[in-house]
Amino acid sequence: MKKRSTVRKEVKILGIDPGSTTIGYGVINYNGNNSQPSAIGYGYIDLKQCTGQENRLLQLHKDLKELLKQYKPDTIAIENIYFFKNAKTITKVIQSKGVILLTAAQSKINVHEYTPLQVKQTVSGYGKADKRFIKKSIQSSLGIKSDIKPDDVSDALAIALCHLRHLTYF
Repeated sequence: MKKRSTVRKEVKILGIDPGSTTIGYGVINYNGNNSQPSAIGYGYIDLKQCTGQENRLLQLHKDLKELLKQYKPDTIAIENIYFFKNAKTITKVIQSKGVILLTAAQSKINVHEYTPLQVKQTVSGYGKADKRFIKKSIQSSLGIKSDIKPDDVSDALAIALCHLRHLTYF
């Protein structure tokens, strides 16, 4: 009978919260064994100053390539958009998501998608948790002392942490 090893693989995950003009990102690292995951970088891509959707998408592509070059993630986790409250922005968010998927494919990085419900359930244990509770859970899990702003950034970190917790070796 083979004994299962307790050594776990190191992994770096880029979480992305797609948006129309603000795209949150968070990069977490997990070293394996019994260590805690840590945030190694987070922020957002601000496309508000770009004129025209085509220029926003081009800038998003450029900025994502820079993030991938800087952090060299093993995988990308992204929010799966299946329902949207604001019909005016859904097309732009879906276009942004397309650019994210394209950039990942060009870099040969696997993408994993999670619904908001999956992220909330995995990170907080409660599928209807509010953003404030999720943010506190993220800060606690990743050892972040400062406030995380805007919400797109904490959402991206939550998406990355959700993926980490879905990995079979975690």
